[in-house]
Amino acid sequence: MINILVVEDDVKLNHITCTYLANSGYAAKGCFNPQEAYDLMYSNRYSLIISDIMMPKIDGFEFAETVRGLDKDIPILFMSARDDLAAKQKGFRLGIDDYMVKPIDLDELVLRVTALLRRANIATEQKLVLGSLTMDAAALTAMIDDVEIPVTVREFNVLYKLLSYPNQAFSRAQLMDEFWGMESQTSLRAVDIYITKIRTKFASCHDFKIMTVHGIGYKAVLA
Repeated sequence: MINILVVEDDVKLNHITCTYLANSGYAAKGCFNPQEAYDLMYSNRYSLIISDIMMPKIDGFEFAETVRGLDKDIPILFMSARDDLAAKQKGFRLGIDDYMVKPIDLDELVLRVTALLRRANIATEQKLVLGSLTMDAAALTAMIDDVEIPVTVREFNVLYKLLSYPNQAFSRAQLMDEFWGMESQTSLRAVDIYITKIRTKFASCHDFKIMTVHGIGYKAVLA
């Protein structure tokens, strides 16, 4: 069972959030301030933290900074009434992974929690398993039904990136900057060529598709 810690001083919202997460298959534990959270984290292991920002004595920013100092990998999702850019910027600078503005849609919360946990698992295990496809970042290998698909390092990295963030569109410039380097003199057309190669090599895998997002770039869509 995946354990999630909910730090929220609104008793009703805390209860509703924990109940909804529990009904979605997670073990959610609620507490009402960071000090209670520290005590719980001392004796229990959590896979993800959902935290409010505006709480008495210790606010969410200080809490996130402390948690990130102790654990650089645990996903942190802020759930706050603050909708200003400054709060979001400060949260992400301190190392949070996602930010939702109240009132929240609980179905969307579950989707975001699932995505954060998936990415955290990929980062920890350095493996991405998707149906018949297994990608091992340590070995730089891609397997479909235990048959290795020959790929270059760049082909592997581009596909691994897209599949780690399903349904998220990446521009050609973003992919170029990350996998070719910002100083590269290569044309953005090179990204299109690599995507074509990846589509061809993984045509037998029906667990995902790489879709063209017109005017932007590409995204991976899971089957």
